[in-house]
Amino acid sequence: MKTRPTGNRGNADWMGSLCPTLTAMPLKYLAVPGSHDSFSFWVDEEAPVGPDQKAFVKHLAMIFRLLAKKVMKKWSMTQNLTFREQLEGGIRYFDLRVSSKPGEAGHEVYFIHGLFGHKVRDGLMDINAFLNAHRKEVVFLDFNHHYAMEEEHHRYLINMLKEVFGAKLCKINVVEDITLDYLWEKKYQVLVFYHHSSAEDCPVMWPGSKIPAPWANTTDTTKLIKFLETTLGERAKYGSFHVSQAILTPRVKTVVGGLIRGLRNYLVEKNLPIIMTWVEAQKPGVNGVNIITSDFVELVDFANTVIRLNDLLLSDRAVR
Repeated sequence: MKTRPTGNRGNADWMGSLCPTLTAMPLKYLAVPGSHDSFSFWVDEEAPVGPDQKAFVKHLAMIFRLLAKKVMKKWSMTQNLTFREQLEGGIRYFDLRVSSKPGEAGHEVYFIHGLFGHKVRDGLMDINAFLNAHRKEVVFLDFNHHYAMEEEHHRYLINMLKEVFGAKLCKINVVEDITLDYLWEKKYQVLVFYHHSSAEDCPVMWPGSKIPAPWANTTDTTKLIKFLETTLGERAKYGSFHVSQAILTPRVKTVVGGLIRGLRNYLVEKNLPIIMTWVEAQKPGVNGVNIITSDFVELVDFANTVIRLNDLLLSDRAVR
């Protein structure tokens, strides 16, 4: 694999630039950079608090109105880069949470993390425009949380995915058979994982069980790293793709302690070097890492670091 220069656009074609040894390997054995709450680069302070929030948060937002939402914004945003910028930087896995807007007519769905983000359709169109310009790049779209959605909303979203991506959608298959070579031959560029029973009969909506993403739910880097190691060790029994969520999760007292500073300044920046040391020490392959996600993917050389792990699969071959 060629080493690409750092910088936002340096990794726009990294999958297409991999050597044939790697493109013939099951994609579940390659190291792939991903982003956590991928859509949260923009949230709407004017809209109501999202249905993903607990009642007491909604109550506070009602009392303090815009001030509460400004604080929520600082703790809801886990990315600065747009989908397009993330893609150009090498991110290929997107963690997506969606919701209807209660009280709104029609079946429109929006990205959500505490506050509402862009319409899902707009985000999908941006991703599709990138894929049209980079025909060998492949993305994982993981729709893992759905809020305030009835059957009609699910139908609307599934139809939207088919409409936007069309023939790019990869049909469900044996995970081991999914290599970049296979995807290129079929002209597939999108694997959609849909964690809801509404998609069960749809051949292009992969079940959530095929992409487990165990969550440490801790503010402690030592506990996080122990959890990542343990869950990687259990990976083989699932026979699926695997997401290592290299992220810390704020508690209520964390938010109170860093109310004004927000997630990035209070929790992420000081802990990223420790998390990145773990990432740098990883190896892809049979029992190794597959997809790794991070907050604020541009703060460190995250995507490059993950992509370069694939070189270790080549040095393995040279030794044998």
